[in-house]
Amino acid sequence: MTANLPAQHRSQQEIREQNQELILAAAEAEFVRQGYSGATMQGVADRAGLPKANVHYYFKSKKNLYRAVLTTIIEEWNEGLVSMTADSDPKVVIEQFVLTKLHQAFAHPTRHKLFALEVINGAPHLQDFMASTMKEWALDKAAVMQGWYEQGKIAIDDPLQLLILIWATTQRYAEFEVEIVGLLNKDAYDESDVKRAANFLVPFILRGCGIE
Repeated sequence: MTANLPAQHRSQQEIREQNQELILAAAEAEFVRQGYSGATMQGVADRAGLPKANVHYYFKSKKNLYRAVLTTIIEEWNEGLVSMTADSDPKVVIEQFVLTKLHQAFAHPTRHKLFALEVINGAPHLQDFMASTMKEWALDKAAVMQGWYEQGKIAIDDPLQLLILIWATTQRYAEFEVEIVGLLNKDAYDESDVKRAANFLVPFILRGCGIE
């Protein structure tokens, strides 16, 4: 693995990518715990274990860093539907998307909490992105699903609502982690909770789509 190689055996590009990953991960934690106004570049640097100058070198400003974190999160979430087409099997696509979203929610709850905080506050740093790129992505995927409906492949005649439903049911496990863990009488999630959620949500959503 690149991260385990001695510095002299790694290229500048590999070092750059590793540092950026460290900074983005540290920034997620800093922004969630301190909020945008309370977060500092020094705080991010301390969490990443890097000099503050390195954080400024890669991202220039707190605003740029914050937008980079949010954009990275959204791009990862959307990967689950990147390859879907009118000819795709709806059962395979929908099942995989639900499972991907659940995995992300349980594996990276901080990312979901950060995005939720941004939206709750009116999305001041993402308004342009959400009004263009994100909206276009959602409408494009909904159009493909609408084609499935017209071909009789699914029973959902409002696929945008289906997307919203999947977002809501999967992301809830991350955004309200404390609440759900408490309901389960646990201190933290474990692998059985991921399976339990998947075993309920996947067939539930597929049945709602008219897919056996």
